[in-house]
Amino acid sequence: MAGRRAALVAAAVALLLAGCTSGPDDESDTKGEPGGTPTASPSPSASTTPVSGPYTLAEDRAPKTRAEAVTFVRDLDVRPDYFGGGFRRREPYESDPARWAVLGQDCQWRREALPDTVLASLTRAFELPERDGKGPVHVSVTVTVHRDIVSARRDMAGALESAMRCPEQRLNATDRVRGLYSQIDAYGDARSAISEDDLTESGEWLAEGGKAHPFDWYKFRVGPVTVAATARHGAGRSEDEDSAITSDLAKGVSFVASDVDRQGRTGKTGETGGTGATGEPTATEGAEQ
Repeated sequence: MAGRRAALVAAAVALLLAGCTSGPDDESDTKGEPGGTPTASPSPSASTTPVSGPYTLAEDRAPKTRAEAVTFVRDLDVRPDYFGGGFRRREPYESDPARWAVLGQDCQWRREALPDTVLASLTRAFELPERDGKGPVHVSVTVTVHRDIVSARRDMAGALESAMRCPEQRLNATDRVRGLYSQIDAYGDARSAISEDDLTESGEWLAEGGKAHPFDWYKFRVGPVTVAATARHGAGRSEDEDSAITSDLAKGVSFVASDVDRQGRTGKTGETGGTGATGEPTATEGAEQ
């Protein structure tokens, strides 16, 4: 099953990244998905990156302080329907942006204080509720602002290493993932058309006492910012339905990456007045990737 899941994830991302950049005048951009067929999914900002380059954020336009970085991540409009129809916010919704998830030597994820190389890291939680005998799907999205591009690239490399070091990992007190397969690609390696680096990971997740279900993890680097998302699939879905969740998760990450790019281009990378102006955290316990 793990091999099959890895192939599905790779195929979904390859198709997505091959066709997710279109110019602002592309007719398909008005139909819900950039460069694709009409869907109910939202489209990224009108300032879509041209096909000549990936989404990015120049260091001179990135947040310089932790206060600016908290404002930046909170001002990103991460919508539930980025990940498919029927998704909604899950409570608790936001994590403390002064902490992030770290995989320990014991292969257990824990939330710890940010290192000096990271300015802010905000995780938001969404869910597709249980319906018609199909279990809920849990999605978490994490946007992390690093001090510079070098730090962000090191974080991407560390994420790949973690799957090799810990093929089985504890997400929290009750959930674990196993059989992880990872692949990372840089822009220009004939695959990534969205970000400057991208990581795809697949495997199985198990709640305590439950059966194994699909698990997906995507991580994109946009300049000094990384955008990561995980999906824990619920029970009762066909292979095609699980594949659609996998594909929609990758699309959702691309929409967030587009907004990071847009904020960089418009210069709104640390201004006060948005939803993050106060910088006060809303705690979310539990360490998810």
